[in-house]
Amino acid sequence: MVRKILLAGALALALVPTTMASASPTTSHEPGRVERLLSKLTLDEKLSFVHGLGDPHSMGQSGYLPGVPRLGIPEVRMADGAAGIRVNEPATSMPAPVMLASAFDANLAKKYGAAVGRDGKALGMDVLLGPTTGVIRMPYGGRNFESFSEDPLVSANTVVGHLTGVQSQGVIATTKHYAENNQEANRDGLNVKVGEQALREIELPAFEAAAKAGSGAFMCSYNKVNGTQSCQNDDVLKTILKEEWGFRGRVMSDWEATHSTDSIVHGLDMEMPEGKFMADKLEEAIEKGDLPISALNASVTRILKQYERFGLLDHKPRPKRDQEGNARVAKQVAEQGAVLLKNDRGTLPLKDNDDSIAVIGPTAKTPKFSGGGSGKGNPVSVNAPIDTIAARAGKDRVTYAPGGDLFGAPIPEASLEPKLPMEADGTIGLNPIEPYVGKLTVPEDGDYRVSIRPGPDQLVQLYVDDRNTIGGAYGLGDLSLAMHLAKGQHDLVILPIVGPKPSKMKLGMVTPDETAELIQDAAAVAKQSDQAVVFVYDEESEGADRPGLGLTAYQDDLVSQVAKANPHTTVVLNTCSAISMPWLKGVRAVLDLYYPGEQGAEATAALLFGDVAPGGRLTQTFPASEQQTPVAGDPKRYPGVNKEVDYAEGIEVGYRWYDNHGVKPLFPFGHGLTYTSFDYRHLSVARNPFRGGLEVSLTVRNTGKRAGKAVPQIYLGASPNVQAQQAKRKLVGYQAITLRPGETRRVRIHVDQRQLEYWNAGKHGWQLGTGKRTFHAASSSADLPLTATVQVR
Repeated sequence: MVRKILLAGALALALVPTTMASASPTTSHEPGRVERLLSKLTLDEKLSFVHGLGDPHSMGQSGYLPGVPRLGIPEVRMADGAAGIRVNEPATSMPAPVMLASAFDANLAKKYGAAVGRDGKALGMDVLLGPTTGVIRMPYGGRNFESFSEDPLVSANTVVGHLTGVQSQGVIATTKHYAENNQEANRDGLNVKVGEQALREIELPAFEAAAKAGSGAFMCSYNKVNGTQSCQNDDVLKTILKEEWGFRGRVMSDWEATHSTDSIVHGLDMEMPEGKFMADKLEEAIEKGDLPISALNASVTRILKQYERFGLLDHKPRPKRDQEGNARVAKQVAEQGAVLLKNDRGTLPLKDNDDSIAVIGPTAKTPKFSGGGSGKGNPVSVNAPIDTIAARAGKDRVTYAPGGDLFGAPIPEASLEPKLPMEADGTIGLNPIEPYVGKLTVPEDGDYRVSIRPGPDQLVQLYVDDRNTIGGAYGLGDLSLAMHLAKGQHDLVILPIVGPKPSKMKLGMVTPDETAELIQDAAAVAKQSDQAVVFVYDEESEGADRPGLGLTAYQDDLVSQVAKANPHTTVVLNTCSAISMPWLKGVRAVLDLYYPGEQGAEATAALLFGDVAPGGRLTQTFPASEQQTPVAGDPKRYPGVNKEVDYAEGIEVGYRWYDNHGVKPLFPFGHGLTYTSFDYRHLSVARNPFRGGLEVSLTVRNTGKRAGKAVPQIYLGASPNVQAQQAKRKLVGYQAITLRPGETRRVRIHVDQRQLEYWNAGKHGWQLGTGKRTFHAASSSADLPLTATVQVR
């Protein structure tokens, strides 16, 4: 169906997104209050606001400012919180942000943010170091689970909802990492070479939305942008963020991302975590006249204005925690963000009958609920999927087989050179200062897992050859490395970091033979059952990117063998980002739960048995192979050459690249099934004379037998009159709706004028893409049943 509509004249400008209210101040302003405080501060006191300090009463948080007690200015604590507050105390571990975005629901993002903010405020925190806002540029990013989407509109809407919720609780949100911090490889010294159009159209829209929604803080990133460090980059910090977008909050550095004292005149307000450049060196520069005191005053004023805005100067009482309420939100997000990728022959939901169920995979028993690094969860409580499934189905119907081992047996002393004193259970003792540096001998080529279990209050690092991990980073309880090793000797280093006493820890290894036996046992259990549910995982974290798109070690073989034994096999993914699936044709269903937080097991059981229907849609494209991604075969695009990465794909990020190059992905952006079906009809487009932009309407009907969530998506085709790079189609609007069986609803989706524009790099500004434009209504970027044309002039 094609409809032609003529839109004449200029359309009023409306910036993305307009659907969310800005994060309003939590307290009223007292005229002149900040200015009076500033006039009373000494130079040393002013300097104490522009750099972090060690906390004498640390709560395990990431950052601290001492305040000025004599003036009633409080100390301020800052905590990581990509998926829940990270301090010494247990806090609600929320689903990964990419799972939140997969719900395509900004109001749910607001509830998520409010839960995180309330937890943070109750636990003594004042600043959340999040949300992570940069786009998912490619599937290898180790922090893709912390981000929202490859699409700037989805990222923009989600970040506004998230930070609005956080700040509704009196906690300052920190939008990060600004800008182009899209990979972990070489992040400290990387120069990102990006064109003006790609910067403006792909990376910056979500940051712009956050700034205009009232984010109290921004965090500049480790990398350089076009040759200049992000944390002293006039273009991104001053010209764009503060001048063009009108940002009035503070800009803090990522940890150790400050590189000069004069960063303070290039847009940086605060160095973290301590004052290498913006303490004594800044004081000296001001006293010598090399830097103006006005720059320091401006930064302190911005910081104090946010203290005033969020009620920190009023010393309001902190709220009580609401762990039950937060748990409900965590479960709702996991259910609504779960993406049903495949469901042949109605395999899911599992039936309430006498069918026996084989539950397989080590993470069915040791839940993989969070990613690593600053996004690692410290849950209030977390259950295992095997337990929630058995409780839902009945224990007599469920059989468990690990199919793999996360720790292994003690490493034989003969395999270590020099030998380590080791007890029978694998316990070793190390001096807390001196590392073990030696060789590990493995008997054959294959996939191994080398693990170490530190004692209480111990932090260690484990290195095998050129790979390492930091204790507790991966959320599976132990420090471990799953990797392919060739027969023979390999470098092994155990480095104790924290602990005043000799470290007592256990050292283990899983060999290929042991894994093969576990897989055989799992296949045998699956063969004897009516249904098989296999849990698979990866172990991604801040600090490193993924070496490939395959599952960790042995798991592809595990899924293949189980599927051969039982054709009624469902795979549950607890993974960071897109993965390859060589076993896809052999399984009946695939349910992606990413890293689902502390309520992940409860949500998994509810989804598998149909107590709720999956509500998520992919916010990133799943490629068909390693050779079919926007960065494949070009090291200059990723991971970079000589610490420079070239974003030569321009605006062709994610589905834009697949569409423009005619490459079919494994699963397209926006894809997601549920336990019912929908019909889309009657697409129309009209001007909105009040809001500006366009109103796109379509009729959606639930054609199935149960209630479910539809996410109609609106894509806009290219302009024939634009010479700049364009997407064949780009997402310009969407709306999540829940319909009863047989229910029909007319859905109206607003499209901002910005979505009709492109960034004209020659004129350094936004320009309308005129001519005949085609709108597509779709259930994904690859399913486009309805079209309508619009003449824009």
